[in-house]
Amino acid sequence: MKLDYLQALKRIDEARGAWVLHGQEPLLEQNLIDAFRSSWQKQEIERQRYDITSVSDWKTVFNALNSLSLFSNQLAIEVHGNIKPDASGLKELKNYLQHNEQNLLLVVMPKQDSSSLKTSFFQVIDANGVNVALTANYPKDRQQILAVEAQKLGIQLANDAWQWLEQHHEHNLLAAKNSLMRVRDTFADAEVIQIDHLYACLQDQSRYSTFDLSDALLAGNLAQSIKIFQYLIASGEPSSLILWSISKEMRLLMQLFEQPHNALQLGIWKTKVSAYQQALRRLNPQAFLNWPTLLLRIDSSIKGSGSENPEHLILQAISSMCGKELFQPFSA
Repeated sequence: MKLDYLQALKRIDEARGAWVLHGQEPLLEQNLIDAFRSSWQKQEIERQRYDITSVSDWKTVFNALNSLSLFSNQLAIEVHGNIKPDASGLKELKNYLQHNEQNLLLVVMPKQDSSSLKTSFFQVIDANGVNVALTANYPKDRQQILAVEAQKLGIQLANDAWQWLEQHHEHNLLAAKNSLMRVRDTFADAEVIQIDHLYACLQDQSRYSTFDLSDALLAGNLAQSIKIFQYLIASGEPSSLILWSISKEMRLLMQLFEQPHNALQLGIWKTKVSAYQQALRRLNPQAFLNWPTLLLRIDSSIKGSGSENPEHLILQAISSMCGKELFQPFSA
């Protein structure tokens, strides 16, 4: 049986037989291990841990699984390593799965490639045990996982704050959870955590941030915007996060142009309303027609599906938001 992380969390108390956890997400691995250990303690299940450094270590594991102490009715064996059982060990594994319905073998492994997942060991686990891939490949999956973490911490995030958090940490779930803990402690009285809360809490000692870029863009300061952009690129800021900040400001300006009296309803902070209004007065609405296509071109170039240079395209977006033309038409 194959389960994902969230499905596995719901079945821990009933776990028996053999479970294998594998992946490269330390937050997911640690959460599941902690949940297993808590469940074993609650059910008074004896726990033993073994680290596999050679194939022969599996013999010790199976000997332990088949022998209970005088004080235990159930046993949980926690195994860590990346060495699979050999033919003799697989025979022991099959025998254990067929005859021992009370104990649990929990194997924790690093990320496995596609060929490893096709080996006899994983075929046995898929058919008779539980195979849990510790992955979160899609934004929806990562947000669901972090939403569970936020719920445990007793906090709630605005929708765009989730997106900012993920971009800020470049999909690092463990770092994102640590940031949730930090923002919870910093803004304990906030009903809903907004982007500004995250930024105020998580900003590092960098000279500039994407928030500085947004302010310069709204002010129409092209030289400062380019200076900040170049600094962000040089300091390793993800292009996807820079694009997210620019596209957010572009969307808000276009929406405010259509709904000039609904700034607060659109999500613009009260202290920033005048900055957006001034930007609208400065900009030519005709430029708005080109923005959606330009954003799509930038997104494609960042993802590698376009042939254009993403930094050049971002510079075009920056200049357009500042009401300037980056490339002047050539005249003879």
